[in-house]
Amino acid sequence: MSGRGVWLRARARLRRFPALLAGCGEQAAAYGRCVAAAAAGTGELRRDACLEEFRALQACFARAVGPGGG
Repeated sequence: MSGRGVWLRARARLRRFPALLAGCGEQAAAYGRCVAAAAAGTGELRRDACLEEFRALQACFARAVGPGGG
């Protein structure tokens, strides 16, 4: 297997990425709002503060890409 073939396949997956994930806008916005709210003011952003929103976004990404990983 050539190195060139690997890069061509990787580029092809990256070109499809925006279209595959276009349906995850709602989850991405919810995660962004959560992170922004958790980091606002004098509050300190803590690990797992937005875990539920992150998992919803991660699940959406996984569904969009499908079982083959892209």
